[in-house]
This record gives sequence, structure tokens and C-alpha cells, in this order.
Amino acid sequence: MQVIDWDLAVATGVRLVRPGPQVSREEAKQAVSELRRLSREAEVHVKEFTGIDSAPPEEATVVDRPGWIRANVEGFKVVLEPLEEKVGSMPAIVSAVGSRITGVEVGAVLAFLASRVLGQYELFLPPDPDGNLPMGRLTLVAPNIVNTERELRVDPRDFRLWVCLHEETHRVQFTGVPWLREYLQAQMKEFLTISDMDLSTLLNRMRDVTDAVADAFRGGEGNLIEAIQTPEQKAVLDRVTAVMTLVEGHGDYVMDAVGPTVVPSVADIRAKFQQRRAGGSRVDQVVRRLLGLDLKMKQYAEGSSFVTTVVQEAGMDGFNRVWTSPETLPTRKEIGDPQAWMRRVLTANALEQGQNGSEPKSA
Repeated sequence: MQVIDWDLAVATGVRLVRPGPQVSREEAKQAVSELRRLSREAEVHVKEFTGIDSAPPEEATVVDRPGWIRANVEGFKVVLEPLEEKVGSMPAIVSAVGSRITGVEVGAVLAFLASRVLGQYELFLPPDPDGNLPMGRLTLVAPNIVNTERELRVDPRDFRLWVCLHEETHRVQFTGVPWLREYLQAQMKEFLTISDMDLSTLLNRMRDVTDAVADAFRGGEGNLIEAIQTPEQKAVLDRVTAVMTLVEGHGDYVMDAVGPTVVPSVADIRAKFQQRRAGGSRVDQVVRRLLGLDLKMKQYAEGSSFVTTVVQEAGMDGFNRVWTSPETLPTRKEIGDPQAWMRRVLTANALEQGQNGSEPKSA
């Protein structure tokens, strides 16, 4: 039995998603070609700036909104695979009805996001024909990038490269730090396998979801992620949140730090983009809060602040100690207290190097 009716999710998402901006065939072709070229250019800038030795640069996969929906459903299938066995222990009618309900819900959420996401690094992909798991794939959503640059009235080439700098930072992170993907996948598997899937618990979760929706419309902090997690899952989610805050903040830091040398209008772009992030209608704001997207906005700011502080005080080599192992990753609390992370990781490392009679090495 499937946890989610994936075909229905795709069909629902594609049916509900809004059409992209009006562009001529030539404009669309030019945008796709430039995004592919700029993605490779951005990767070179990111590697040089961060000092992370990643895989050779590759052209990004450029998609439209329906294409983004289909790609994310494929990723969800991989992530949620641990839940499939749990569903098999539930009554067949509950599983069948539940999978269709969640299929429609997932499709509706993807339709909402598909008109907003500019790009992403797809970390979890289905196996290739030989059974091997791909490293990942950088995907850019051309209609959304074109639509945003028009709304902001910014230089198209500068904006496209600026977006590529952020997304390519993620590719550099996950291909240059091979254990990071496995760590996140293990955390996600633990999060899913410790979930309660009995009927009574599901009914209680539905009541929690209803309360979260009501709270969000009242202007509260309720969101669906917190509504459906158990106390045990919260501990795992805290670790995942810390990692995602780090990688998102690192992406924002790099795109702005590299920007002035290769994106002449970066200051204008950043100012207008920040204003856009904070805007939206009341319904849009409520949906963002429910889906935890407001938390993602906080991740950009908190993560960028963490990276900025560490780089300023310890240099890029000092910051890159964060990629040494899972133990050197910042905790969720340390994200807000970079000094605590530096005391725990950098000071301990310096003492260890001193005892060994050697100089600290770069990451």
C-alpha cells in the first residue's frame, strides 16, 4: 500500500498550478540556455570562494512548473519509502482512502509551491537503471525566475546568476562533503520510522492539524510540521533543522559575498528580494506559516548570521571545519550562538593539534 497516491498527487498539482508568465518561444529558449550556462559559471565562483573541492560543474536541469511538481514527487517517493511497510499494517480501507486524501493534499501543496520556488538541489533521487543512487541534481524553475525578475524589475542576467550562486552552493556542499547526504537521509529515515501510524494516533494528529490551521488564521505560530510530530521526532527534526539552517544560510552568505564581484546590481537585487520575501497576501502568509515556510525564511537569516560570524572570526578555513563530520555540525542552539560552536569545535581542534605537535590543517 502507498502512503500517498503519487499519481493523484501529480495530477492534482499539475491541474491546480498557475500558468507561468507570458513569454515568446525565443525568450523561453534564451532563458533556458542562459540559466544552463550561468549555473556552470556560478559553480566555479562558489568553489573558488568556499574552498570546497566538489564534483566537476554540470549544467542545471531547467524545468517548468509541472516539471518541478513531477520531479519533487519522485523525490518524495524516495524519502517516504520507510513508511510503506507501516501502512501495510493498517486496515486496507483506511490505507486506500488515506492515500487518496494525502495525494490530493500533497498535490495542492506542490501546486502552491511550484509557482514560488526558483530552484533547488534535489538531494533524493530514484535509483538509475543499474540500481545506483545519483548524487543529486540542480534544478532551476525558469518561469518563476523570469516572473520574479520582472516583478522586481532587476537586471535579468544579474538575477539569474545570483539565483544560480545560491543553488550551486548547495551542489558544492553535498558533492564536496559526501557524508552530508547520508547523514540527512539517516535522520529522515529515523524521523519516519519512529512515527506512530495506528488509527487512533492518526485521528489525534488530524485534530492537531485542525487546531494548527485555526491558529494560523488567527495569526498564531501554528504549522503543520509541528502538529504532526511526536516528541521523539522533535529531537530528530531539531537535528535536521540545524543542518538545513546551516546549508541554507551558507547559500545566502555565499551568494551575497560572491555577488559584488560578478553581479554588479547585487545590492539592488537583495534589497528588493528581501522585501518580496516578507510580502504577500494574508492567505499567502497563512499558507506559508502552515507549511513551515516562515521557518525556512528564518533559516536563511539565522544560518547566514552564523556563517558570517564564524568566517569573520575564524576565517573560511575555520568555518569549513563544520564539514568535517556529523559531530562538528552546529546544533540548533549553536546556530543562534556561533561562539558556542567555535568553543566546542575550533578550540577543541586547536588543543588536539597542539598536543600532537602539529599545525591545524584546512578542511
